Amino acid sequence: MADQFRDHRPSGDVRDRRGFLAGFLALACGGLATLAPLAAGLWAFLDPLRRKRGAASFLPVTELSAVPADGVPRQFAVIAERVDAWTGFAAEPIGAVYLRREKGSDTVEALSATCPHAGCFVEIEPTGRCFRCPCHSSEFTLDGGIVAPSPSPRPMDALECRVAKNGEIEVQWQKFRAGVAGKVVQ
Repeated sequence: MADQFRDHRPSGDVRDRRGFLAGFLALACGGLATLAPLAAGLWAFLDPLRRKRGAASFLPVTELSAVPADGVPRQFAVIAERVDAWTGFAAEPIGAVYLRREKGSDTVEALSATCPHAGCFVEIEPTGRCFRCPCHSSEFTLDGGIVAPSPSPRPMDALECRVAKNGEIEVQWQKFRAGVAGKVVQ
């Protein structure tokens, strides 16, 4: 009769195995449930690092009629859409160029407005005879050459430019590393 009231619970050995199996399955399911969001987060984090920089593109800057044929450079903003990691910015200034053309010519020359020494924006001297960097007093001729003595390691960076059929001036926009003797694209 005592056997009738005997406890029918499994022995300790079976309980330990069931507990281990339940814990293992819970851990495996939790790991699998966590794996998908973790992989997606890692993918999103590394996405900007995987993107390759495209070749420099020609961006419209201004109309040919806006650049007087007097040989004096004029500054124009370079406006484009840009993407900074995951954030897109529509039509904002990404830099500036100096455009100039000689008398009677439709050929336009473009110089980056960024000083090759430290990356500051160069300005035309008030007399109009040369460019001057306000940061470290680098001076450049109106065609971009260095005026000695100068801390700049190279002349101003010339950019390729063309006049489209509709009369719009397009510049192949590139940024170059400052402080080095050669033109190294960033």
